[in-house]
Amino acid sequence: MKPTMRVEILGPLRVRDDADRTVPVAGARLRSLLTRLALDTGEVVGTGALCRAVWPDGGPDDPGHALQALVSRLRAALPDDAEIRAASGGYRLALPPDAVDVHRFERLARAGRLALEDGRGEDAAPLLREALALWRGEPLADLPDAVAAATRLDELRLAALEDRFAAEMPDRAADSIPELTELTEAHPLRERLHALLIDALRADGRGAEALAAFARIRDRLADRLGADPGPQLREAHLAALRTERPERRGNLKAPINRLIGRDAELAQIAERLDAGRLVTLVGPGGVGKTRLATAVAVDRDSPGGVWTVELAAVTGAGDVAPAAVAALGLRDAAVPREALTRLSEALGAGGTLLVLDNCEHVVDAAAALAADLLGRCPNLSILATGREPLGITGELLVPVLPLDADAAVRLFTERARAVRPDFEPTAPVAELCERLDRLPLAIELAAARLRTMPLDTMMSKLDDRFALLRGGSRTALPRHRTLSAVVAWSWELLTDDEREGAERLAVCAGGFTADAAEHLGAPLESLVDKSLVQFDGGRYRMLETIRQYALVQATDLHQARAAHAAHFLALAEHAAPRLRGSGQLPWLSRLTAERDNLNAAVDFACETGDADTAVRLCAALGHFWAIHGEHGAALTRLLAALALPGSAPPETRTAATAMCLFHALFAGDPDAVLTADPPLRPADPIGKAIHAMLTGDGPPAAEPGTELQDPWKRGMLALIKAMSNGNGGTFEQMHRELIAASAGFGEAGDRWGLASALTYAALATVALGDFTTALKEIDEAAAVAAELGSNDYQRVWRAVIRVSAGEIDRARDELTGIVEAAAGLPAAIAGVTLAELARHDGDHRAAGRYLDGVAERAADDAMLQTMLWDGRGRLAVETGEAREAAAAFARAFDLARRTGDMGLVATVAVGVAMLLLRRGEPVTAAELLGAASLWDLGMSGLDTRRLAERLRAELGESDFTAALQRGERLGRAETLALVEAQTRRW
Repeated sequence: MKPTMRVEILGPLRVRDDADRTVPVAGARLRSLLTRLALDTGEVVGTGALCRAVWPDGGPDDPGHALQALVSRLRAALPDDAEIRAASGGYRLALPPDAVDVHRFERLARAGRLALEDGRGEDAAPLLREALALWRGEPLADLPDAVAAATRLDELRLAALEDRFAAEMPDRAADSIPELTELTEAHPLRERLHALLIDALRADGRGAEALAAFARIRDRLADRLGADPGPQLREAHLAALRTERPERRGNLKAPINRLIGRDAELAQIAERLDAGRLVTLVGPGGVGKTRLATAVAVDRDSPGGVWTVELAAVTGAGDVAPAAVAALGLRDAAVPREALTRLSEALGAGGTLLVLDNCEHVVDAAAALAADLLGRCPNLSILATGREPLGITGELLVPVLPLDADAAVRLFTERARAVRPDFEPTAPVAELCERLDRLPLAIELAAARLRTMPLDTMMSKLDDRFALLRGGSRTALPRHRTLSAVVAWSWELLTDDEREGAERLAVCAGGFTADAAEHLGAPLESLVDKSLVQFDGGRYRMLETIRQYALVQATDLHQARAAHAAHFLALAEHAAPRLRGSGQLPWLSRLTAERDNLNAAVDFACETGDADTAVRLCAALGHFWAIHGEHGAALTRLLAALALPGSAPPETRTAATAMCLFHALFAGDPDAVLTADPPLRPADPIGKAIHAMLTGDGPPAAEPGTELQDPWKRGMLALIKAMSNGNGGTFEQMHRELIAASAGFGEAGDRWGLASALTYAALATVALGDFTTALKEIDEAAAVAAELGSNDYQRVWRAVIRVSAGEIDRARDELTGIVEAAAGLPAAIAGVTLAELARHDGDHRAAGRYLDGVAERAADDAMLQTMLWDGRGRLAVETGEAREAAAAFARAFDLARRTGDMGLVATVAVGVAMLLLRRGEPVTAAELLGAASLWDLGMSGLDTRRLAERLRAELGESDFTAALQRGERLGRAETLALVEAQTRRW
């Protein structure tokens, strides 16, 4: 037969002529056309299908003639023997099936499978290898929209790979294991691949690994699909189990429940046992050391046997060796030395593993026994568990930590289904596991309570976890039957000094440093050794369960909390000036790590009426809270501190007062400070400027001799004046003040201040209509804010500015990313803006979804709530629900007015104007639009422009301009009155 042209589409399109030379096919449309024809070689492909392949986004006005022209060009590009024939309704590529790699692959793969099913693996393997060799990359690469066809081909290739592995088994089992391992990771739920891997491991003599591989896929199927292994997996498992293994000596009992979430620890312990002869698992009670040691011992290849010695019931040091003798079933020994001899003889066989479990209360005697036996038995390995190391030369430690979050939820779910088979995990399960420190024992005790208690009831009782978590397994050790008993066991092993130190450390929240522990007088090293305190390489922490127990046991909590507050007051006051200068980043990191402790110190000082400590702490932390955007919480703490009777240094009270006013401004809650009792009386230029802005008086005139020498204070005063100017509608002056603020913060080295000033400068520039400069300023702000760890706020405003500048598609992409990844105010602003874009696209359902997402984040934040209700009002206007729109705008206006932010009021005014136009009142709508323009930062650009166009068309240019100018002449009070009047009408 004459050689013919070949077309290859299992990868990028490639054409070969009858001399095996590559034939170039230039142009994406020609390549798509030939690929689509080759996919159905010999069959007529309809004109519609070909047009969709060539023009997936929509073809030309006359697709038939355009396709005909493309076919002509393709015929000219191909060899003479390539026949593309016109047929009724389409075209056909007239080539033999084997001339196209797809069809040759399918034929060979089908023949290979039939040979395999007939038991002719030696015939199947070469057919399958030939089929798979045809693949050069992603199939149909020049036909990107043919997703279904490409997926089908990928599935056929995977099935052919599986057939090839089966055909080559067992001769090439060892060679196939790496490839099968990689494939099972890429396809974690494909049972046949896992069955083949198990077969390959078994055939290669790696029975234990085969069983472990089955356990992994079984667990994965249960966790992800709630399903059991299928017949093929079960068959592979049985074959692995039937593999002959010598019967092992020992007294090890197989665990009843499977181990969850400890793969990394199992591997680490195995590596340690390979590297040394004594490995000790250390960790707090209830973390699962015994269960982990048992799992390791079960899987360990120990020809000499595995013996477990349970030391929990041993009462004295002298009983340790006899307990080991009894565990091994040896005759009683009259004297300790005879006991050692008996043990040495029994454990002297090669490859013996001895597990010494629960050594903490007899640690010295357990250490002596381990050292003696290791010296007498060169082939013995010991795996010990306890709260602290044995302290023997050559000991290798493996810290056992709580489960990770995912494993904790999986453990709770599996144990819960043991008592409630219909249990399905919900969001509170993850929270419950976190509050229980992800301790396996606590999780299992909690899961057992589901038999008699709903999950929400259990969550409400977690504050008294020791009363809740009781009634464990009847066969468990007494100290493992309740959570309280677990912790009490460890507590009773401490010395008096250690117990007192633990009680003092329990007042720390969110961890602590060695300096804090030293200040509190705690013996940190011994508490770490005994697993009462965890160390992660940088900070120390108590598990919340241990912390709560220690707090209950504490005899003088007040003294401990006072010492704690004193330590963190010193830290905060030392850090405060550095947090405003060039050393900001390292000090911000340090204070952030101590955030919970600092807040706890403030709360304690307020609770106990310690005005000096409370005011000093708040004054020192005010800027720290500002950097983190914690305005509401900061305001609450500052008001509480300033309301305390008692003395505090005047300059400190002045600074705290200014910070209180500052946070009220940014929290949008001026009433909280303007009605404070006792009244807040600012005594410095910054405080006075903020107070004037909150009362609506505008920035105060500079007093003679008050020029600030501190560049940070100059920057802050300029920032406040700029905000006041913006609230007064003077955006040119606002921008000038922000440039001055940038200079002050830049000179001081405060990145937060600089980023804030640049951000507001960009918004002022938007109000002035210069989008190009605004984008440059916001980019600069984002770069500075990134140094602080997050520039989400700047990124969202950059996207909003792009909306105003008409860069809609790019803005939508950026906003979508922010909604998905950010939190708080940035995500809410992004959601509101995406809702606006969806409205303008006519997708009201999507707009509603975005606003619902904002509602989940808004909580009690006045600014977010204003934006949310304004957005709901605008959506209701678009959908013709005037009553709902009016109610939403009324709520939005009340919130905006309460904040004192005229920019927010202007935003609501634009929405109300939209409603007025819909209700047939264009004149008042135009007046509102004019009034809003004085304070609007340009953030309602799409609605404002569309509204203006509609009003101009409705009223005519002259009447529209006149009404707009009437609104522009209104002052602050008149604007508030006009908006209020319109929101109260319905």
